[in-house]
This record gives sequence, structure tokens and C-alpha cells, in this order.
Amino acid sequence: MRVGVVILPDLRWHEAQERWREAEARGFTTAWTYDHLSWRSLRDGPWLGTVPLLAAVAASTSTLRVGTLVTTPNFRHPALLAKDVMTLDEISGGRIELGIGAGGTGYDADVLGGPPLTPGQRADRFEEFVTSLDLLLREPQASFSGKHYTVVESRTLPGCTQFPRPPFAIAASGPRAIALAARYGQMWVTNGPARPEPGPEPWFEGVSRQVEQFEAAYAHAARTDHIRRAAVISLGLTWAQSSVAAWDDLCGRLAALRFTDVIVHWPRPHDANLSGPRPEVFEEISRRNT
Repeated sequence: MRVGVVILPDLRWHEAQERWREAEARGFTTAWTYDHLSWRSLRDGPWLGTVPLLAAVAASTSTLRVGTLVTTPNFRHPALLAKDVMTLDEISGGRIELGIGAGGTGYDADVLGGPPLTPGQRADRFEEFVTSLDLLLREPQASFSGKHYTVVESRTLPGCTQFPRPPFAIAASGPRAIALAARYGQMWVTNGPARPEPGPEPWFEGVSRQVEQFEAAYAHAARTDHIRRAAVISLGLTWAQSSVAAWDDLCGRLAALRFTDVIVHWPRPHDANLSGPRPEVFEEISRRNT
């Protein structure tokens, strides 16, 4: 089981740089950050921009694979994002992974002033977003025409460092998004069910249903290459990260569902609402990486 870590972009750069370097030293396979303009209770505090942050991280590390978890079409256009991702891939020497999600409701969805979208419209937009990104990152010159996006002879030069493009880590919990992950993803990402009852059993029941949907979609897509499966352990999933024994049980049950990756958040013990793993659990997770 590969272990990745999410580092929120809520630190000033002089602190953030050391944290990302520490993540590399701790042996995490991947390190990710959110691509929001603001987030929950942290909206009125420091929150750095994702693309320039990852550029600085890429230039400050040497082996760590880094990426977004996730970027969304709420405020990103695929042509501009493709250019940014190509540039990040070059700066990092081919260490970028692009986490992509449909984008929910809330501040990020409203900040550009557009009309609210129905769930079906968000799903349609997400399909165009993923499809166009796949095209734009593979081809040096491409056009795309859809209901939500138009791209006219966009150039993505000199092209991505990774061939044919950086890996897509597609976050998906519903049938349409899971189908996109099975078709375009190099990794399928889930946070588990949206609103499970407390405790591990309802969470694993929801994840098991998602796995069944993903395996059916993978078979339908007729792909033969391997797609990694990642479970993101949210900051509020306290039962899973309250002890080393609980963490081991979580990872064992995920492995039985053929998950290849588990992604933990960097601890935030100063924040009772968004604390993440207990510090001693995080230390043990890190110790096992090295």
C-alpha cells in the first residue's frame, strides 16, 4: 500500500516549503494540496494559490510526486489548466499528478458569478473538462467544442515531460464520474460515501458499493492497463486515525478491496474541527515509509 499525504495550502511559504521538504524526507510516495480559492472555516486566513505553490514545491523537492487533490471546473478552464500542468510537469521533471474532480457547490462554485448548475449540469461539465484536458495535454495543437467549453487551436508546447501526459487521479463517487475514472484515469480516488453513519462499517459498506461500480465501469471501458485505487482519509474521519491499530485495520480492509494507495492529511492538532490523524499515528505512518 502506497501512502500519500495532503498538505493544506494554509501556511505562508517560508513554513510551507519546509513542510513539503519534510514530506519528501518522510518517504511519502505522493503529496497533494487542495485546489480551492478558499475552504470551510479557513476562508478568512492564509490560503495560497495552487499552481504557483506547486511550482515552488516542484523546484524545492527532487523525488516527491506532487499534485492537486483535486482541481475542478468551478474556476478552471481546460486550456489554461493544460498549459499550467504542462509547465508544472517540466519544472518538476515529470513528477506531477493531476487530481481532478467535478466541483461541488459553495464559494468556489459561485466566485466567478455564473448561474448555479444542477447536479446533471455539473456532471456534463465534468465530462467535458476531463475529455478536453486529456486531448489538450496529449496534443501540441488541439481544438474542442462542447456545451461548457470551447478551445480553438490551443497550443501546449513543448509538451508534457511525462508521456503521453501526466497521470489523472480522478475523484469519483457517482456512476457518471466513476465511468470517467475508468475511461481516463490512471488512479481512481474516493473519500468514501458522502454522509455515512458514524463508525467504520457504514463507511466500508459505501466504499464497497463504489468499488463494485468502478469494477463494472472498468470492464465496460475494456481497458487492460492497471488503474490505481486511492482512498483519501478525510480530516474528520476520526475512527480511522485515532490509533495505530485503527489505521492498520483501515489499510488491511482497503487492501482487501484492492486499493493501492491511501492518502492521509498532515495533522492539524491545533484545530479541533479539522485535526486529522493523531500525531503519534502520523509519526508511525511516516516511520514505515522510510
